[in-house]
Amino acid sequence: MTDPVPPAAGRPPMGWMALGGVPRESAGDLDPAAVLEALREVLDPEVGVNIVDLGLVYDVRVAAGRVEVEMTMTTPACPLGPYLTSEVEATLWRYPEARDVEVRVVWDPPWDPHAMMSDDAKRQLGWIE
Repeated sequence: MTDPVPPAAGRPPMGWMALGGVPRESAGDLDPAAVLEALREVLDPEVGVNIVDLGLVYDVRVAAGRVEVEMTMTTPACPLGPYLTSEVEATLWRYPEARDVEVRVVWDPPWDPHAMMSDDAKRQLGWIE
């Protein structure tokens, strides 16, 4: 099968054999909790903490092979925005259940580290013991 659209950065062509050699065409749905767990692999390189514990991931929706992630950045001027969204896409494309991936960056609500970071992230950054 040929892709009707050239693959985007990090996106494999249709029919790609994903982890475990399972063709995309025969895969089921991915659990939103598994998506969040996978996104823990994406680190903010400025602080070395994953984007889930930083509180940058606001929502994950999965339906019929489509994975939608709504996330934010630490500031609208964050120079790592394209890098982080690309890393999220690349992480999700590794799963055979993901037939379509969309990452949306939103600014509402604004990121608040005190309210949105996990205690693990705060410990890693030395904010709490």
